Amino acid sequence: MNAADNADPLPPPLPQLNDPGVRNLEFKARLLIAFMLLLLAGSALYVLYARGVFDATQRLVLIADDSEGIVVGKDLTFSGFPIGRVSRIELAADGKARILIDVASKDAHWLRTSSVFTLVRGIVGGTNIRAYTGLLNDPLLPDNAERTVLIGDAAGEIPKVIASAKELLDNLGSLTSGGGALGGTLGNVQTLTERLNGPGGALTVLLGSEVEAKKLVVALERTNTLLARLDALTLRIDGLAAQTATQVFGNKGVLPEARATVVQLNTMLGEARASLKRVDGVLQDAQAISANAKDITANVKDASADLGALRSEVEASLRKVDGLISDIARKWPFAKDPQGAEIKLP
Repeated sequence: MNAADNADPLPPPLPQLNDPGVRNLEFKARLLIAFMLLLLAGSALYVLYARGVFDATQRLVLIADDSEGIVVGKDLTFSGFPIGRVSRIELAADGKARILIDVASKDAHWLRTSSVFTLVRGIVGGTNIRAYTGLLNDPLLPDNAERTVLIGDAAGEIPKVIASAKELLDNLGSLTSGGGALGGTLGNVQTLTERLNGPGGALTVLLGSEVEAKKLVVALERTNTLLARLDALTLRIDGLAAQTATQVFGNKGVLPEARATVVQLNTMLGEARASLKRVDGVLQDAQAISANAKDITANVKDASADLGALRSEVEASLRKVDGLISDIARKWPFAKDPQGAEIKLP
């Protein structure tokens, strides 16, 4: 092998500037760079347009004690939808943070003068700025309006929650200890359960002892016996009342017979009344006869005959009345002296 074979190969010759291929390659490279610049500019403009940079906005200033967790570009949300974006954060002369938010004009109608703004710092995740509007009929929020934001820090509540949990556990331990209220209550419940399962059951628990429960059971049994006797007595009284009603008010009872007897008595009394009227007439005739002295003897004989016949009729009527009264006294069960209702002729 010779030295010529060990030597490095020579590099290819450089292209000349006046070569047509080199001139086309330079034009293509410049055209590609211009296209890339236009593409980047278009992408940037589209991103700015999509972010709402060219939309009309109005300014909202939120006053907070501090701006921890707030960065430029943070969204202001309403019902979970972004309606504004933090554009700048300033420190006011009084030491409070001024959060400047640009709200899109098309979404500004959700913000009213009564709207409430909150700044919530979660345990996990970033800080959120939310807007709440309860009355959509209130006037619109003006441009450059300043509102105080309400801050809620979940991490700041953790020590309070831990302290409350510790206090709760201490109270629970004192309740469940041997001499605690819960232990005594469970003991009383166990005693109550034993009494309920024992003789007497719930009555022993209510009355306090088994003896009192037995007394109550005996009293209830006696009451049931007395009620049974009262039911039997009521049935007997009902039967007696029905029988009495039949005997007194039935078709063959005392009351219909007494009514018929009273009708007969009224008839006989009418006959007696007619007889008495005839007696009055006879007496008047006797007075007229006594005035006439010449005819005394003849008239007296006639009057005496008439009076004898009339007396016989009256006595017969009175006998009928006496018999009827005796019959009524005999049939009427409440008469005390049936023989005391005798009518005697004077």
